[in-house]
Amino acid sequence: MAEPAPLLSVQDLSVAFRQGGRDTLAVDRVSFDVGAGETVALVGESGSGKSVTALSCLRLLPSPAAHHPSGRILLGGRDLLALPEDDMRRVRGDAVTMVFQEPMTSLNPLHRVERQIGEILAVHRGLGGRAARERVVELLELVGIREARSRLGAYPHQLSGGQRQRVMIAMALANEPQLLVADEPTTALDVTVQAQILTLLADLKARLGMAMLFITHDLGIVRRIADRVCVMQAGRIVEEGPVATLFAAPRHSYTKTLLAAEPRGRAAPVAPDAPVVVEAGPMKVWFPIRRGLLGRTVGHVKAVDGISLRVREGETVGVVGESGSGKTTLGLAILRLVKAEGPVVVLGRALGGLSAAALRPLRKDMQVVFQDPYGSLSPRMSVAEIVAEGLDVQGPAPSREARRDQVARALADVGLDPAAMDRYPHEFSGGQRQRIAIARAMALDPRFVVLDEPTSALDQSVQAQIVDLLRTLQARRRLAYLFISHDLKVVRALANQVIVMQDGRVVEEGPTERIFEAPRTPYTKALMAAALGLQAEAGAVRD
Repeated sequence: MAEPAPLLSVQDLSVAFRQGGRDTLAVDRVSFDVGAGETVALVGESGSGKSVTALSCLRLLPSPAAHHPSGRILLGGRDLLALPEDDMRRVRGDAVTMVFQEPMTSLNPLHRVERQIGEILAVHRGLGGRAARERVVELLELVGIREARSRLGAYPHQLSGGQRQRVMIAMALANEPQLLVADEPTTALDVTVQAQILTLLADLKARLGMAMLFITHDLGIVRRIADRVCVMQAGRIVEEGPVATLFAAPRHSYTKTLLAAEPRGRAAPVAPDAPVVVEAGPMKVWFPIRRGLLGRTVGHVKAVDGISLRVREGETVGVVGESGSGKTTLGLAILRLVKAEGPVVVLGRALGGLSAAALRPLRKDMQVVFQDPYGSLSPRMSVAEIVAEGLDVQGPAPSREARRDQVARALADVGLDPAAMDRYPHEFSGGQRQRIAIARAMALDPRFVVLDEPTSALDQSVQAQIVDLLRTLQARRRLAYLFISHDLKVVRALANQVIVMQDGRVVEEGPTERIFEAPRTPYTKALMAAALGLQAEAGAVRD
């Protein structure tokens, strides 16, 4: 009996980008199938062609800059590359939907959550009014957004990174598609929500017979959710097969490298007499909830509620918790980048009551590296200008040559070629952009650095490189780190102490190994169980 035809068949697909009158291949003769109800994972490092392949399946690549020298993409026997645009528009959002990696660039900043999801229901299902609202609430609850009805009027900037990604997933699932293309859909999510989303996707797959093309760099997720995996390198599929078979006995050297890559080691012990660099708290950051025509305050979001901490020279304090727990707000409050109540003392000097002008000379001692380097680096500035900006604010160099020397040293310190300083952020990979962000912070020779999810969007191999880099810089400069992350593998590798946050409060804190080996509160136990579950699956892959 003949096997049923695959739902999606990618055949001999090539993708070329036209640059300076020449074509550069990003995808080179790639072929794979996705059966109905099957999940196929595309795995590889940044620049391997995973996302370009996924975007090709929905014809979302920019035209005419990108074109297909060869190949077909068959969905139910129809070649999507040959469909008229009107027909392709009906395919998108109905038969095939996509969850993108960066929700802030995918969601409309001017539209509320209800409208963004409701538009899909209106266009593809003709649903409106109360029925559409109730469906939107149902979808938000399905993807784990608490108090979903109260979030209908929220704009994307009012949601945390993880909440925005959940909204994107709700939009993708609105019409129960035949094929879901998911491009790093759990990158911005904490481990417990990752587990919830993966369970949700698995349940939907079983209930709807939905197929998935899943792009990720997290091997634990691949093991958990995929039936088959294709490993991509430099635009080509170098190895493919059933997940258990391929990961148990990888044949290609690149596959073996990916499986071996993860953050390793533990934080160096802190000297008993190490001075305190930052001491804060108890701190409070409450955001008012306003209702009505006059905007009356009817309550508060208690983002940070009575938290105290201190960080010593050479020490890393990790802050973990689910999205919306207040981790990032705590870091910004210590840096006086959001309004907060409570004392903050940096290098013996109290920051309370200081004006912005009085704070400026102190900012060289306390820097921040943000989660999304592409969003925090100006696309209109060269790398040299980005790194030198803080140097200019704190006091311009005596000459242009001296400033470029300072920039060159900062770039060399983070493992980048100083000769590339006149290039722009879009010309670098994700890992390189994060190194630029770190160089910008380190150029001022700070004493305290807030690291806000600095590895969350990076491949595992690049994560390991960034962890090693941060550890080296800390040892060389005796830096104090506040490391905010939902990736507990990275926290365990870097942090001396861990603070666990939930709904703006500390629910548990202590030495890293004690928190990981013997968590005391139910919330911490749930975090560790979710994280160790994914790690165990990744470990099973490697073993």
